[in-house]
Amino acid sequence: MNLALTLFVCVLQGICGQETTTDPVTTGGENITSLGVQPSIKLGYALLLILGFGVFSVVVAIAFNLVRKKVYHDSDNVDTAFDAGGNVSIGLTATTIVSQWTWSATLLQSSTVASKYGISGPFWYGAGATIQILMFATLSIQLKTKAPGAKTFLQVIRARFGKSAHIVFCVFACVTNLVVMVSLLLAGTSVMTSLVEGLSLELACLIMAAVMGSYTLIGGLGATFYVSYFNTSLIFSMIILLVIEVYYNPSGRASNPLGSPDVIYHYLNQTRGPDGNAENSYLTFLSSGGAMFGVINIIGNFGTVFCDQSYWQSSVAAKPVQGVWGFIAGGLTWFAIPFTLATTMGLSYLALGTLRGAPLLSPADVDKGLVPPVVAQVLLQESGEYVLLLLILMAVMSTGSAEVIAVASIIVYDIYQIYGLPFRRNFKDGNCILCNKTLRKMDAEQQPYYNGKVDTSTTELFTMQKDVCVEDIEKDMCVCPSAYGCPDCAADRARRQEFSDTITEEPYHCPTHGKYRQYQDSLMRIKSWIILWFTMFTIPLILFVVGVGLNLTWVFLFTGVLIGCTVIPIALSVIWSRVTSVAMIAGVISGCVSGLTAWLIMASTYEGGLGDFLKNTGRELVMFVGNCCSIGVGGIVCIVVSLVTGKSKSDKAYEEWEKTRNIENPLHPWSLKYAEEFGIDTSTTTIWRPTQEEMAKIFRKARLIAIIVGLVLTVGLVIIWPSSMMSLVVLSETQFRMWTQFSQVWAFTAAVFIVTVPFVQEIYGIIKQVKQNRENAQESSNGEDAHTVKSNGAYVHDQEQAIRKRSEQVEHHTAL
Repeated sequence: MNLALTLFVCVLQGICGQETTTDPVTTGGENITSLGVQPSIKLGYALLLILGFGVFSVVVAIAFNLVRKKVYHDSDNVDTAFDAGGNVSIGLTATTIVSQWTWSATLLQSSTVASKYGISGPFWYGAGATIQILMFATLSIQLKTKAPGAKTFLQVIRARFGKSAHIVFCVFACVTNLVVMVSLLLAGTSVMTSLVEGLSLELACLIMAAVMGSYTLIGGLGATFYVSYFNTSLIFSMIILLVIEVYYNPSGRASNPLGSPDVIYHYLNQTRGPDGNAENSYLTFLSSGGAMFGVINIIGNFGTVFCDQSYWQSSVAAKPVQGVWGFIAGGLTWFAIPFTLATTMGLSYLALGTLRGAPLLSPADVDKGLVPPVVAQVLLQESGEYVLLLLILMAVMSTGSAEVIAVASIIVYDIYQIYGLPFRRNFKDGNCILCNKTLRKMDAEQQPYYNGKVDTSTTELFTMQKDVCVEDIEKDMCVCPSAYGCPDCAADRARRQEFSDTITEEPYHCPTHGKYRQYQDSLMRIKSWIILWFTMFTIPLILFVVGVGLNLTWVFLFTGVLIGCTVIPIALSVIWSRVTSVAMIAGVISGCVSGLTAWLIMASTYEGGLGDFLKNTGRELVMFVGNCCSIGVGGIVCIVVSLVTGKSKSDKAYEEWEKTRNIENPLHPWSLKYAEEFGIDTSTTTIWRPTQEEMAKIFRKARLIAIIVGLVLTVGLVIIWPSSMMSLVVLSETQFRMWTQFSQVWAFTAAVFIVTVPFVQEIYGIIKQVKQNRENAQESSNGEDAHTVKSNGAYVHDQEQAIRKRSEQVEHHTAL
């Protein structure tokens, strides 16, 4: 309650005009010009450094491909390119989330808000962007259990809500990826051109595009996991280096007048903060501007997580349990980056400004995100410049590659396959993609040829084998054999392997799956072209944005106004069975329109109106109103319309989620990924698909963990923690020292986790798989080939064994 009242008062203070729109360091020296960032890194050295990391990333991508092919025996297909095999470890999932969420804006904008609001700025930046990752863990397991075969969240929307809703959300998804790329490249080009002598904007854009696209083109999504590990490790190493130099100055640099938290506190205590802060101090959490930024940050980042395909892709790449823990660990680890870096660099900027008697940067340079570069340049000189250049380069590589892959997956799965050049133009949802006939329903717990009556409460969809008795099956029912264990497909693979060294590509001859395999191979080529062209498109995109005068702060705050309306509808699409197509479309369109309208109306009330567009629309109160209207109206309209137009019967819920479970590539059944959890016998040609009830039971514990941990940590981060800090009003010297030490401990702990855990898990996984491969090779040499197509009698026996194993496995997991 106290926090709610405090936030309300802060907002009222902002409405009354007490908002900070200029650089806050105003202690004397009004006639002293800002120091600015002086480019001093030689262009040749910078290019060699960037080229070195680019080559290293390509080598890592090649190494990843070799590991997946030689150790895990992954096939080179479009699904593997976008889900990395679907069994990524907790550690790699966490490190990928950290690298994807570490925009170059994260490294710069967090310090910007610290320089404006003091100690509350880094916290609100970190907490306001961590809770989305923690809450996304719940959506992750919902997607993996209700649509385990989906590769994009847009496939779920199309399966449930049809063409119209699918097109609308495709547009918002693409816009989200473009906005993220703009934020990323704006920050990247700003720092690179400021630090590197003679580097033009055009060349900076070209360099970043080349770095992003090269290893992504070679390795696909999986390569980004490996490269993300190295990038994240280096980012934490650089941050810890900056922390040590700023707070401890172990080398005794004469250029560093700080060297301890006490010195920084001394200068901050002499600096007059913005009027919205308690006692005009930078050492307080009672900040109207900081609280307002926190709300804007929370809303905007919900949109850039929930509507960004790159995060759904990380979910797709991991199994449900690994995905949950990966997102939770990734969110807590990522919090250390903006929290610690901004507390260090942002507060040092204020202290140095007080020491100098004037701001180090002009307000325009602050909004460009140049606070960390100027602090690094002043305190560490040339070595600090290289550290910042590496940080930005790592952020651009990680986030940029993830966005490129995300756009490619949307275009391949949701545009090209559906509206561009589909495999079957007359394909009907619910039919078999191979023959376009209705998929046959049968009881998952009974043999298909004994039982004439089907229990619809536990029905599942299956594809029949060629050797199954089909006397009673209607002519319009699908009887396609499974691609798993298909002898014709096996012959095709052997033939293509034999002629793999030739220039001519051997065609597929399987009468059932051959054409679809050929189509899937064409999608791989399309994927490569999309990555290439989208990477090139980023160059004119950023040149246009810079040309019209947009800065990093404006783009960052505007994000929620534009895409905040998608947050609640997207979340409900994988949680609530009653949501309707009309509600989804009405929610996002009304939310977006109302957000933009409120944003423009609010901006027009300031002096100059919309004529002074960038200044007035970029004000924090204006952005605050636009963000709140966008997410609020979008969510309320979606829920209300769903209640009016939706059906509440439980049997309709079952049918609704069957639509999403039917999203599947027949060449790669999703049930194979759950063989271990459900005791599916992969040594047979029978591929059972777990029922909805089984999926819910076996992953119930992981789902509860995601919900409980997400809610507890969210409440702790945005209510309990800031409330306790607000009770202190203004920090004393001892409290400030403890605050900085706490941020350092969090950063060191996160660094240890993110460097060691993914590495250990990946090495363990490779060793385990190598042992399994040897065992399989030994069994094969003894005549126990795991993929031999069996007779009809053996097939019946295998079904019985698979049912028994699956039941025992589900009961065991449920008991746990």
